Amino acid sequence: MNRREFIIAVVLCVVCFVLLGCGQELQTSDAKRPNVVIIYGDDVGFGDVGVYGAKMIPTPNIDRLANESLMFTDGHCTAATCSPSRFSLLTGVHGFRHNIRILSPDAPLSIPTDILTLPKVFKKAGYDTAVIGKWHLGLGEKGKKTDWNGEVKPGPLEVGFDYSFLLPATNDRVPCVYLENYRVVNLDPDDPLYVGTKKPDDPRSTLYPDGTETPEAMTYYMNTHGHNRSVINGIGRIGYMAGGKAALWDDETMADEFVKQAKKYIKSHKDKPFFLYFSSQDIHVPRAPHPRFKGKSELGFRGDAMVQFDWSTGQIMKMLAENGLTENTIVIFSSDNGPVYDDGYDDGTTVKTSTADNDRGHYGAGPYRGGKYQIYEGGTRVPFLIRWPGKIKPGKSDALVSQMDLVASFAKLLDVELGQDEARDSRDNLKAFLGEDQDGLEYMIEEARQLAIRKGKWKYVAPKKQKKAKGKLSGELYNLKDDIAEKDNVIAMYPERAAEMAGLLDKLVSDGRVRQ
Repeated sequence: MNRREFIIAVVLCVVCFVLLGCGQELQTSDAKRPNVVIIYGDDVGFGDVGVYGAKMIPTPNIDRLANESLMFTDGHCTAATCSPSRFSLLTGVHGFRHNIRILSPDAPLSIPTDILTLPKVFKKAGYDTAVIGKWHLGLGEKGKKTDWNGEVKPGPLEVGFDYSFLLPATNDRVPCVYLENYRVVNLDPDDPLYVGTKKPDDPRSTLYPDGTETPEAMTYYMNTHGHNRSVINGIGRIGYMAGGKAALWDDETMADEFVKQAKKYIKSHKDKPFFLYFSSQDIHVPRAPHPRFKGKSELGFRGDAMVQFDWSTGQIMKMLAENGLTENTIVIFSSDNGPVYDDGYDDGTTVKTSTADNDRGHYGAGPYRGGKYQIYEGGTRVPFLIRWPGKIKPGKSDALVSQMDLVASFAKLLDVELGQDEARDSRDNLKAFLGEDQDGLEYMIEEARQLAIRKGKWKYVAPKKQKKAKGKLSGELYNLKDDIAEKDNVIAMYPERAAEMAGLLDKLVSDGRVRQ
């Protein structure tokens, strides 16, 4: 070997060594970035989980997760209904700023495709991202009819997810089919799918019974209000559909299907950081737990559906463990809003007593007032667990935290810079999420059919329309330290405090942002 060849060989060795080192450094960097899994329940209340006080519903898997997690006692979703709550979770912006309400079956995509989202934060940090389960944030373009027989978009892939396997709206609404990325799963082109709010009349497609005309078709259980248009699998739904018979889901195997898809995703992405938003349909109506879960609680369909959700949670935790991902995965467990009993179907859940609606003595909101649709604590105070072995010390925290702040907090953790107008209601609350701050947020907006604001021990509930009588401020004021059940409205005793809280709420609404 001559001198020139020797120098070339040395240079090549150095280059290979540097590249190998870079590769090792990149792998180390990947290893340091934790996977993130959000396990999101539907209508699961504070009191529906064993560690939060449930006595009549066994939830051993969630309880085990709680014992390994930081368990928040004052953890909140952002709204007392699903679509605005999910919108805020993924965007860091309050749903009321975009006029987000519970979306119809044929609603277009509600999340603007040009804004920052939680999955986009992870994408910026080099993650693969997926959503599996309930969506209910709209699909398709505003002003255009969604093509359910072609590519259904825009949707999750346009707002930051690399993969999606969806229940498109909710299980009480059409279409009753699964959507994988842009396509309806198992759709027969000779049986085209129609989705809408008007009754279809298309001889090319399978027609389903109309529950308003043939209520006897609702053989699973009867509807009580509004859930009686197209009858699929013996269950009346909101909205109409035709066609897609080969693509219909089976209500009783839905949890199994979502778990199967989640397992497949976790296994295939175990070697690269990933973010999985696992959005269960449980325990939303129509509650149709798999037969193997029926009778596993003392509460009928609703309790049994919660047992099924506990099983789903356990399966995901088991899958993480089997793939060696437990130590380097952040798991967040929570719910989109508080509990509801009878919500459109006569499934035997609601039992009226002399004091309140309840589920045979089980109160899904635990000690709190209200639930889904309501502005009181039971509407937004939900189970909220965060597990990160070796990084977050298990225990309990009374810090005030909100799902709204996951966008800014993960941006902080992953060193992703937020623009001034990005996720403008989301604040960095990372220290509270990690258990390093026992106070959490100084103040926080709650949303239902009206708005409220929390600050310290005080909660002010604004009326739907502000009225003043002889200079007095209307609304409600509660001292949650002494009155967690919000029984005593003390606004007449503390008018100055109420005025201060109302002023802060008005400012946050008019400013168009919470994060300063």
